[in-house]
Amino acid sequence: MTITYEWRGDVDNSTLNKLHAEGFDHPVGQTDWRARLQRHSLGWVCAWEDDRLVGFVNVAWDGGVHAFVLDTVVAQRNRSNGVGAALVKAAAEGCRAAGCEWLHVDFEEHLRSFYFDACGFRETAAGLIAL
Repeated sequence: MTITYEWRGDVDNSTLNKLHAEGFDHPVGQTDWRARLQRHSLGWVCAWEDDRLVGFVNVAWDGGVHAFVLDTVVAQRNRSNGVGAALVKAAAEGCRAAGCEWLHVDFEEHLRSFYFDACGFRETAAGLIAL
């Protein structure tokens, strides 16, 4: 299996909505990803196996030195073989090239080892308000 990673890859709404639904276990939505990415994102990374989207990560930012990992998702059949970590690595490289100094991530507890061990994030003090 050869997987390629593309910073700011050309992805269509339908394909990304299907992958997102599979990855986050919800019905396929009608999100206008292209508009969302263009409006709010520094970049994103698409993982392709031939012409099939098998992974995606979005990188929002503050317009300065802080970037934020969102929506990391890998197709079921491509999990546990490094695709997710490679997505985050490519995202970090894209952020670094754009002049960012920090890459942040929030995650659920069951993803702790993925982000800390596989991706190299370190634990910091942070706060959150549920709205």
